[in-house]
Amino acid sequence: MHDSPRDRAAGKALGFARGGSQRAAFAMPSAPKGKTPLRLHRRFLSRSLRNNRDIVVWLPPGYGLARRRHPVVYFQDGQNIFDPATAFLGHAWHAGDRAAGLIRAHRIVAPIMVGIYNTGFNRMNEYAPTPAEFAGWDGEQCRSTGDAKRYAKFVVTELKPFIDAHYLTLPGPRHTAVVGSSMGGLVSLYFALWHPRVFGHVVAMSPSLWWDNRTVFQEFSRLRKKPDVRLWLDMGTAEPGWEAIRLFRDTLISKGWKEGDDLAYREVPGAEHAEHAWAARIGDVLEWLLPLKAPPPRR
Repeated sequence: MHDSPRDRAAGKALGFARGGSQRAAFAMPSAPKGKTPLRLHRRFLSRSLRNNRDIVVWLPPGYGLARRRHPVVYFQDGQNIFDPATAFLGHAWHAGDRAAGLIRAHRIVAPIMVGIYNTGFNRMNEYAPTPAEFAGWDGEQCRSTGDAKRYAKFVVTELKPFIDAHYLTLPGPRHTAVVGSSMGGLVSLYFALWHPRVFGHVVAMSPSLWWDNRTVFQEFSRLRKKPDVRLWLDMGTAEPGWEAIRLFRDTLISKGWKEGDDLAYREVPGAEHAEHAWAARIGDVLEWLLPLKAPPPRR
């Protein structure tokens, strides 16, 4: 599998993060009447990464009543998750609409959802676990610095404490998930390796398993003990090299994950490597992450 047009285009189409502090937050004025507004934290500063990005937070209907606390779902490529105006090529996942519908239908526990904007051209540095070459927008050879471990540390030590301090969250790993697709799916898998005591649930949609000669296979194969993390793994059958997902599933099973228990595995017939394909299955992901009947307790 090779890098996708979505990955190659990220720098040009999604633009750059802007400078400033994380203190400014407001309800986005474009929120339709009757729907819970998004809160946008502009220019959230990372001291460890020495950069900044926007953070968007979706609050469920009835948020704040009786001071009820909520599980939290973090999303990579946050500009794609809620609003077509900021999404890649205008194709948003509409995760807020899907979650609101599932909440009204009493099919999921009401979550707080956090979209972590990527930083444009720097996306491939932050989402790649190792330094490696990849094809750029025009086919030119580019090289990632492989800063995923530093990026994950930023989420754990800077962003998550901010969210937990400013919102009514359930902060433990049983109630904390991370979701990503493509390179965002790849880096999310590494959250399971590096921070299993923080993120108890990881969703990797169409993860870029091809990265650096499939180095992610080697990383998971070297596990001495399976982390206590539930994993969702999927791939569309119209994606180039999609069969690699079967080999990765087998790797996970060999390390102790059990399909139908702490591993959800999906081969999606005819689905492409594209935002609309991930949007089509985000409802299923939310139902798996946030069932009204809680998953088995962590051991």
